[in-house]
Amino acid sequence: MKKGLQDGFKRPRLDLVQCQICKGRAVVSGVFYELVCVDCNGSGWVVEGSGLVLPTEELVTQLSFKLQAAEREIRQLKSHSGTVGPERYYNEPNRRGAGGSNFTGD
Repeated sequence: MKKGLQDGFKRPRLDLVQCQICKGRAVVSGVFYELVCVDCNGSGWVVEGSGLVLPTEELVTQLSFKLQAAEREIRQLKSHSGTVGPERYYNEPNRRGAGGSNFTGD
């Protein structure tokens, strides 16, 4: 067995999905008012596949992991700035026009 980081010291990352009963809203419609969803304990999230409800302490940790992953993805998408292909030539000056102005070929 190869020595390395021990998995016992890391928190497991669980895949969370929205509750199927409340659709992630944490409440369900009652006759006169909204009631807390009992299938997800009012969190709107359950474990993928098994549908288990996490205790509050574990749910906070797992939602923090999910938030950190989403923030990393947002930063990565913003760093690419979305200008790829022909769109890039319209947004960046190329100094190919008359007098060194931008020429887009239109």
